[in-house]
Amino acid sequence: MSAPDGLRVVRTLDELAELVDGDQDLYVRWSRGPGTDLRDGSSTDELTGVPMPGLSANPLDVEEWWEDRPVRLWVARRLYDYAHLPHEKGPGVRPWVLTGKEIARGPDNEPLVIDVRPLGWVDLQVIDEAKAEVARQEKPWGTLRRG
Repeated sequence: MSAPDGLRVVRTLDELAELVDGDQDLYVRWSRGPGTDLRDGSSTDELTGVPMPGLSANPLDVEEWWEDRPVRLWVARRLYDYAHLPHEKGPGVRPWVLTGKEIARGPDNEPLVIDVRPLGWVDLQVIDEAKAEVARQEKPWGTLRRG
């Protein structure tokens, strides 16, 4: 199934984990979407207003140290850590998956990505699944925005 802009929609955490397990150089970006972002081509540091040389995104690729642990949990953690962004950044902000080439790092050490190719929207139901997956873990955790 596709979104109105022609992008596919990732509807489950398992579907996203499969995508991550089968590809490399995948990122998630929380914004109003590729239509807006690709027109601008770069992100701006919110604190200083300085333009950056790519789009800020968060990596989805599984690190080697994760070994054979579940990709589903890895992806849940990557989404959960930034689940506060739609609330903070306002209406229309939602996650989407992309592939691209990391060119630099932003002020929060986030990858800045160029040669972006959108792969699909992440349905908000997936965020709920990610939150539930994190809640099932033994240790308490919170998003990066810990108030």
